[in-house]
This record gives sequence, structure tokens and C-alpha cells, in this order.
Amino acid sequence: MRCLLLALLLFGSLPVVAQDRFQVEGYLLPNGMQVLLKPGTERGHVAIRLVVGVGLDDFSCADKELPHLLEHVLFSGVDSTGEGGLEERMQALGGEWNAFTSNADTTFVIEAPARNQRKILDLLLALLTRTRIDEKNLEAAKRVVEREDGGHYTHLQRWLDRQDLGHKASNQLAVELGLRCAERAEVERFTVAQLEQVRKAWYAPNNMTLIVVGELDRLLPAYLERAFGELEPVEPSVHEPLAQIRYSAVTKRNLIRGMAGENAKLHWLFPEPVLEEQHDETFDLLKEYLDWALYRQLRLADGLSYGPWVEREVFGGVGFLSLNADLAREDLPQAEEALERLRNTLLRDGLDPESFVRIKRAAIAHQSWAVQGNSALADYYWSALSDYADGRFTNPAERLQAVSLEQANQALRELLKDPGYLRIEKPLLGDDELIWTLGGSVALLLVLLIWLARRRSRRDPE
Repeated sequence: MRCLLLALLLFGSLPVVAQDRFQVEGYLLPNGMQVLLKPGTERGHVAIRLVVGVGLDDFSCADKELPHLLEHVLFSGVDSTGEGGLEERMQALGGEWNAFTSNADTTFVIEAPARNQRKILDLLLALLTRTRIDEKNLEAAKRVVEREDGGHYTHLQRWLDRQDLGHKASNQLAVELGLRCAERAEVERFTVAQLEQVRKAWYAPNNMTLIVVGELDRLLPAYLERAFGELEPVEPSVHEPLAQIRYSAVTKRNLIRGMAGENAKLHWLFPEPVLEEQHDETFDLLKEYLDWALYRQLRLADGLSYGPWVEREVFGGVGFLSLNADLAREDLPQAEEALERLRNTLLRDGLDPESFVRIKRAAIAHQSWAVQGNSALADYYWSALSDYADGRFTNPAERLQAVSLEQANQALRELLKDPGYLRIEKPLLGDDELIWTLGGSVALLLVLLIWLARRRSRRDPE
């Protein structure tokens, strides 16, 4: 193993003519920590990603912010100099870092000079093992998390969320179907003991993947085995099952966004059926195809929307594909009719073979330049960890190539066979409606004042 790594690193020190980005040296440290090393094309730089397998979906609605809060607390400092001293040490090494907590994981993202990569990894290790979680650090982190989530969670905001007025259309549907929490988790109730338990249960080497891409230090493998190999593994924690659809939702719903205006947004969402093979690649191609079909229909043919778009989102264990458009309020009925015609045509005729081939070729061609540079490559490995096996990541171009027209048509018909969920975001009143409402209110007030004045004059004759 060590000889193979040495050969890899020696190769990485030579000028790179052509790089197979899917071939990556990966191995496990004795404590179960996964390491992925890839020589990059950019000299003097390394991109480091430490992926911890704990995210928001591993906690109930009330506790969902726990991993996010812990992520912030871990930047509180490793000695008496505190948070500022920790940042100064990173600055002195010429690097920069951040962290992100998603539904699936918590990831520390570092960009660093190649010459200081081991020192910066030392600092990352200190952050993981020496950060003290106390009441002062916890309170400071709570304020940061509150601001990131939109500020203090007031009673008004909670009420708006309960009335589905505080969520965007796709989130509102996810709440309605039981795939997403209706309200924000409040961080005030969390304690030091809870954060310590999260760190103990999840921040273990056998629940981590370290990705390093760039000009790799020749001694990096030995350093990692000595430094990160000292971390103690734990009994793996059980991930919560991903949420599935539990409730029914109305087919069409209007969502109030603001008091008055002439603009509106239309969102037509369809749950993605689960495919046994090439699920993501098939629906990625369908997304590109429908994006073109929507543009051709709503902009070129009907002139209703300048930039309609198609989006894929995942809530819990359910994926959604949505057709979306910015519209004038008065054009909503015409847009709904146009989309219904488009759906019926696709169900009847399927995908146009010539268009499908063109869009598929464009998607495959995109893969040749989609990932450029050390940082983009590290991010790609982070996003595709589930596709890594036997020293290689799956080539998405090959998987796209494997999607046939017949397979795409079958997925399309399964997707569109049910009516889906139409969500329309628009202000409570149009501009003209607002003017008439205000005018009517003023007129009514004047009539009331005149009536009161006359009534008073009758009671008090001269």
C-alpha cells in the first residue's frame, strides 16, 4: 500500500498532461477513517474536505439544529486565545476555512498553500479534539445560528410558518406531505451535554472521510496515519430513516406572498418514481429536456415567461421534479393551460427522439469541462462519495450514455401519470384590486363620516 501511495505521489509531482479525475487513491486508516488522495493540476495549492457523516436528517424536528450548532461551536478556539486566536493561526498559515451542515453531512472546507498542508491539518485535528464546549462558547454559537436562520424566531414568524406563509412553494409542499418540519428548531434549549453527546457519537474517525486534492506532500500518508490514526473509533451510530410521504396534499393551492403586485410564480411539482438503474442520470436528462420544452412553450411559443426553469429537489427520502415560471398575474390561467397541454402531449407522444439525442449529447459533453481545478475536484468527490468503489468514482458520462430513449420515456410517463401538485405564489391583491379596495374603503369612510355628521346635526338643532 505504501509503495503504491509513493508511486502515486511521485506521479503527482510531474507535469500532468491528461488526468483521469475518476481514479483516486483511497484507503482506510486502522481506526476506520477513509482517506482519498488525488494529485491535482494546480501547483502550490491543496483543497481539503473533511466529511463527517452526520447531518440535519439524523435528528428529530425539535433537535434538528444540533449538528449545525456543534459545527459553529467547534470554531470557538483550542486554547486561551479563543476564536480570534484560532483564525489568526489559520491566517498565518495562508489558508482559509469554513464548514457546512447539510441534511446528510457536516463538512469542513479548507483551501491551503501546499507547503503548509500538514500544519493546517494539525490545526483541523486540534479543532476536532481540543475545542472546549462551555456555556460561553455555546451562547455565542447560538446567536450565530439564529442569525443564519433568519434572526430570532418570533411568535409572528412561527405563526406564519404554521399557516404555510413562511415557506417557499416546494418547502410548503414538503411540510404538507410530512417530509419537512413545519417550524424551525429553537437553539435556546440546547445544552453543553447535548453537544458533547453529538460529538462523542458522530465525530469519530470511522464516521469521517478526509479528501485532499492538489500538490500532495510526499510524507502525507505517513503523517495521516500517525496524526489522524490516533483518533479513537466508536460504535457506529444508527442513522434515522429518511422521511417518506405520510400525508396527502391538495392538488392546487395558492400561496400568498406580499400584499399587492402584478407578478406571480407558478410551480408544478411531481414526485420522482424510484428507478432501479441510472435514476439520477435519467432524471437529470429529463430535467434538461423539460427545461428546453418549457422554454420553447412558455417563452418562444406563448411569450408568457422570460426564463422558465425546471428544478430537482430532495426532501427526506423523496425526490421532486418541478416546472417553474415567473409570470404576470393575469397570465396565470393561460400558463396553466399551456403546461397542461405540454403534459398531455408528453404522455401521449413521449420524448422527441431527435431532441433527446441532442440534449443527451450536450449533457455528456458538459462532463468534459464540468470539474476544473483542485477545489472543484474536491467538491465533486465530496458530493459523489456514495459512488466511490475500488479506487474509482463512477464516470457520469458513461452513466448518461447508458440511458436509453425507451428508459427515459418510461420514467417520464411514471413521473407525469399523476396530476402532481400545483403551487402558485402571488400577492394577496393585484395593483388594480388594491386601488379599488383603497378607493372603496375611502368612499365608505366618507359616507360613514357624512352619516355621523348628519346624525349629530339632527340631535343638536340650533
